[in-house]
Amino acid sequence: MLDALAVPVATGVPVESDAPVQDSPRLSKREGRSPRDMALSLVVLMVPIVLLLAFYRVVLSGDEPLTVDPASSIDLASREFTVLAPTGLGPDWRVTTATFKRESGGATLRIGYVDPDDKPVQLVESTIPADTLVPAEVGKDGKRTGIYRTDARSWLVYSGRPKETALIYTEAKRTVLIIGQTSRPNLENLANSLK
Repeated sequence: MLDALAVPVATGVPVESDAPVQDSPRLSKREGRSPRDMALSLVVLMVPIVLLLAFYRVVLSGDEPLTVDPASSIDLASREFTVLAPTGLGPDWRVTTATFKRESGGATLRIGYVDPDDKPVQLVESTIPADTLVPAEVGKDGKRTGIYRTDARSWLVYSGRPKETALIYTEAKRTVLIIGQTSRPNLENLANSLK
């Protein structure tokens, strides 16, 4: 009687079973994912992304630089020295930064622009001596390459850092620089606007 209740011991010999062995289920070609299905899925995902990007660029003007009003910085600087303020620049000249800072060597007004060609241009007006200010702004390897005359003043033309040109106007107590990686006519346009 004990033999009937005995539990078989694993001996490493496979035990045969009466149940049929089943293969793992495979999907037929019609039931699987085709490359066409994957492409359609990607298109469904891309449509909202393209719509959001178009909304950002067209409606919200997402590619336009942020602009600021330079009036308060110009007002602070005008308490320290006579400021040459730009007048008559078109709407394609956008002011992106405007700061005024007092330093131990003098005071400096900086106005950053994006010009009509979407290039950065900076207007710097300072009471820091020109022999200190010019090398700091133009670079120690800056060289004078010419002169540009407006109705009101004469500007020295300098080549500065790679791809930069600078127009420099100096007086006894003030230096004005226009520096940018843009075409010279754009720099001259800004110089002509200073009153």
